[in-house]
Formats: sequence, C-alpha cells, structure tokens
Amino acid sequence: MEEAQFTITNPAGLHARPAALFVRTAAGFQSSVRVRNLSRDAGREADAKSILSVMTLAIEQGHMISITAEGPDEAAAIDTLRALVEGNVDE
Repeated sequence: MEEAQFTITNPAGLHARPAALFVRTAAGFQSSVRVRNLSRDAGREADAKSILSVMTLAIEQGHMISITAEGPDEAAAIDTLRALVEGNVDE
C-alpha cells in the first residue's frame, strides 16, 4: 500500500470540476484509491473513484488530504494524483 499527504492549494478546493477531474484520474487505475480530509474529519475515508464520496469530504483550499492506493499500479496512482494536486487540479 502506498500513501501520501498533500495540501490543497487550488482556490476552489476539490469541489465541482476539480473533484470530477480528481475522480476521473483515480478511476483510471486498477488499484483501490481512498482519500481522507485530515483537516476536517481525519477518521473518515472516501472512495476516490466516487464523485459523491469525494464531495462529502468538503475539501477546501489549505486542507491537508491523505491519499492511499493499494493494488498493482498503486505507485503510479499516487504519483499521478500528486502531480494533479500539486498542479492545482489543472486550474
């Protein structure tokens, strides 16, 4: 299992379009991908491949998130999602 933590710098956080792009990206991997909002409710995990699950985490700018991936392409999933988050989710 791979895990990484990131701070969200996108002014919109992970709402609407940025969340949809995040979910589409996560869904492109075979691995199970989970996300937690460490700044709000660190104990609650969401399926990173489900837009509704990700939206319920209410991830805003400045929040710290944790992404875990487990499966055959877990390292690639983490690396790709890291690049997406560090690139402000393409905004």
